Amino acid sequence: MARVLVVNAGSSSLKLSLLDEDDRTLAACELAAPRAGLDRAALLAALGGELGQADVVAHRIVHGGQRFTRAVRIDAAVRAALEELVDLAPLHQPKSLEALRAVSDALPALPAIACFDTAFHATLPPGARTYALPVRWNERWGLRRYGFHGLSHAWVARRAPQLLGVPSEGLRIVSCHLGAGASLCAALDGRSLDTTMGFTPLEGLVMATRSGSVDPGLLLWIQEHTDLAERDLADALEHQAGLVGLAGTADMREVLRRARAGEGAARLALEVYLHRLRAGIAAMAAALGGLDALVFTGGVGEGSPEIRAAAAGLAFLGLAVDRAANRRPTLDAEITAPGARARTCVIRAREDREMARQAREALADP
Repeated sequence: MARVLVVNAGSSSLKLSLLDEDDRTLAACELAAPRAGLDRAALLAALGGELGQADVVAHRIVHGGQRFTRAVRIDAAVRAALEELVDLAPLHQPKSLEALRAVSDALPALPAIACFDTAFHATLPPGARTYALPVRWNERWGLRRYGFHGLSHAWVARRAPQLLGVPSEGLRIVSCHLGAGASLCAALDGRSLDTTMGFTPLEGLVMATRSGSVDPGLLLWIQEHTDLAERDLADALEHQAGLVGLAGTADMREVLRRARAGEGAARLALEVYLHRLRAGIAAMAAALGGLDALVFTGGVGEGSPEIRAAAAGLAFLGLAVDRAANRRPTLDAEITAPGARARTCVIRAREDREMARQAREALADP
């Protein structure tokens, strides 16, 4: 069993953690990722000091396109292919590739494994992954619903059966990854059957600064009737919409505080957020033909009893949350109310453990 250095490059930080053979975290640190680029001196200091010796490096790569449907060992050909995918994720892929280059330069002797956020959703059936667009468009440009947060959803699909003490076979799970970015996943037998994000991470739920799904006709109308440039429209949808667009803050804790105080904008933002969330959970359950377990993960999912209570209030799906357990859950924990047909739990997001597992498997492949 290998010790794995997990490299998780985000939009504003680079998270590093070293996991031992039993997936215990031996060391971890977080480095700022300024607009000017990664601070290589700080990275070298972390690799040489705070973090111990690893056997393999696991890199989180946001987009694997249609080619990469599982973790792969990185060589020159894979690097070139990853560079070609930047156009599919221009906000996230460059950060991942910058971290890959920097860590590989610092640790050239260690094998490097790419773990993809899109790979878990490669199992989406045609009806779930296909857009109703002209076939020639889909074929020419590879248009499809890719889905994201796959490492988090994959971890939940493995961890939930362990926590609930049931087999994974036949288990119908809806996982709610709720953080600054947010998505749902419908998983059966540990495989993704549907998800809310699509060709880009903009589709689906209302998020901290992203709009989630918007009528495409509305966007066409804006372009036709205003002088808003394409880049400004994209920036608004990515960075000025969602909670921050409606309530003026991207922090769900602040939205909840203001909503409790009776502020109209915050109350509306919360209503819109929960309306989309409940509708999405019901849609995921429909894709599964029913629901056995609802799982909350991510910063908001793990940290907000109010969001969990409101979202799990879907009694027609057999869901009910125990108030006391929901107020003070220990991660990982079940918060199901007595007598509920479907079970509800909170699971700590552990993309690092999922990446470590995938890296070991890829390393063992001939």
